[in-house]
Amino acid sequence: MTFIFLILSNNQYGEHSPRKGTKEISYEELKALVGKSPNLILIDVRSEEEVAKGHIPGSINIPLNTVEGALKMNPDEFKVRYGVTKPLLDAPELVFHCQIGKRGAMATTKAHQLGYVNARNYAGAYSEWSKKEGK
Repeated sequence: MTFIFLILSNNQYGEHSPRKGTKEISYEELKALVGKSPNLILIDVRSEEEVAKGHIPGSINIPLNTVEGALKMNPDEFKVRYGVTKPLLDAPELVFHCQIGKRGAMATTKAHQLGYVNARNYAGAYSEWSKKEGK
């Protein structure tokens, strides 16, 4: 019985569950920012193949396995690689997302560890966005 509890408490099957302590943004909050806020930096951490099937407008693709390296790049290198200005450590609207929320939470946690104090995860992720936007 204890063994089953330990497996479930490790959240192996809770793909939609956020990582403890991860700051989040809701669909409604993100919708209000997309295309309207010049401060929004929306990073899609899915693979290029996933992004090719659809994406949130204005997002830039930085796959999860490259997020740490990207956030450690110097600003000039980041701009050349991704076509946007590298976010500052105190960027007010830095949002990560993936397909269902787990990878976005991992990227947000990594960003916090690197000093990005306002980084948030869109836990609803692209799956929620595409349903609500009818895509």
